[in-house]
Amino acid sequence: MCSENSIIVRELGRVDYADSLAEMQAFTDRRNAETADEIWLLEHEPVFTLGLNADASHILNAGDIPVVNVDRGGQVTYHGPGQLVAYVLMDMRRSQLGVRELVMRLETAVIDTLAGYAIAASARRDAPGVYVDGAKIASLGLRIRKGSSYHGLAVNVAMQLEPFSRINPCGFAGLPVTQVSEQGGPDDLREFSRDFRPRLLSSLQQPAEKLR
Repeated sequence: MCSENSIIVRELGRVDYADSLAEMQAFTDRRNAETADEIWLLEHEPVFTLGLNADASHILNAGDIPVVNVDRGGQVTYHGPGQLVAYVLMDMRRSQLGVRELVMRLETAVIDTLAGYAIAASARRDAPGVYVDGAKIASLGLRIRKGSSYHGLAVNVAMQLEPFSRINPCGFAGLPVTQVSEQGGPDDLREFSRDFRPRLLSSLQQPAEKLR
């Protein structure tokens, strides 16, 4: 754990999804105006998660992978080893960020990191996340409660992509999914995390007019 410019960053390794969800909720419930913002960087064992208003029919064949109903926005997604998850626990009122602004800042951090590997990526206004040639490389879902955010984004780095074929990713049938290692970037989660971390902090902390 360390503190960078008032945001505490915790690198947690591989964490059970249900445990991390409960800890995020508890953190949000007990925080106050003096509580520092935090970023949790981690990965999960295989799990499908369904957002608050998700349509369960988008799970085509879960097989042996558990399905968890969660309190974020968005539809169904998959988490598994080799995917970097960044949970963003921020006081939205203190930072004066709106939800759309926070989404853009998270997407920008991924896009800027990928650009460092000469991977051209972009965001879509109609479908939050980051895409490379139309294939999704990062998913995003947030919850705002008590004026604070939790959940965050997940970047496919070097993982088994087969489970994505068992769902309609983010509610889009046939949406292709890719990962950093397939696009010429690193195949090591720690290396990607090392490169991503400063860009995420910079994106969250810089003035809005400096964003894309």
